[in-house]
Amino acid sequence: MSITTQKISRLKGERPIVAVTAYDAAMAHYADAAGVDLILVGDSVGTTQLGFDTTVPVTLDMMLHHAAAVARAKPDALVVADIPFALAHDDFSSILNASRRLMQEGGAQAVKLEGGVLLAPTVERLVAAGIPVLGHIGLLPQQFHQLGGYRKFGRTDLEKDILLKDAQALEEAGCFAIIAEMMDGTLAGTIAAEIGIPLIGIGSGPHCDGQILVCNDLLGMNAGYVPSFVKQYAQIGEQAQAAFAAYAEEVRNRKFPS
Repeated sequence: MSITTQKISRLKGERPIVAVTAYDAAMAHYADAAGVDLILVGDSVGTTQLGFDTTVPVTLDMMLHHAAAVARAKPDALVVADIPFALAHDDFSSILNASRRLMQEGGAQAVKLEGGVLLAPTVERLVAAGIPVLGHIGLLPQQFHQLGGYRKFGRTDLEKDILLKDAQALEEAGCFAIIAEMMDGTLAGTIAAEIGIPLIGIGSGPHCDGQILVCNDLLGMNAGYVPSFVKQYAQIGEQAQAAFAAYAEEVRNRKFPS
């Protein structure tokens, strides 16, 4: 049975939500067959698949391309697509058009926006237009150049107050769930208890209503930096390299084809 945004919201208090990223039909197929609840077509595609150093260069057309690929796998999991860099702060007609295209052309069932209190009015208008929204607070990767890097959020009293208000504003605006990235674990648990919608963590400790990981991270398919909070459940990258090497050796030694 297909998972809806309402089902994701109702899972709060019932059991932890399982979410992962995917960027193509093959990965979406395997994730869905494993029984995940939510597949995020993240703008992390920029750093995991497209060779960029950050998510900033990812465009709407890129997101449409990858969202459509995931949707073609026809997963039962809810498919959510990221609104790429800075679009959420454009005029409302632009963000509405981007969201509409991600749903109509990309096949997404919801969109994700980075930001809190300042974006709540935009979220409210999108929800009123029939576009489900997944919120995103804490570390906002699209602000990499402004932040100067990645760090944990919510360690000071000021940041704790800001993040709680962000979560409450997004819930009031109509988000069906919120992602909390790189947030102090104790604070994440406090916020999860304070709001009535799921708080899905990434690098935010065990007290959230669910967890999300980048598929490349959990599968061991990243040649570079692996975040400290990630658990690698496989080493697909090493296995792939070994397979390529075995193939190359057999071709050079005329063992393949036999």
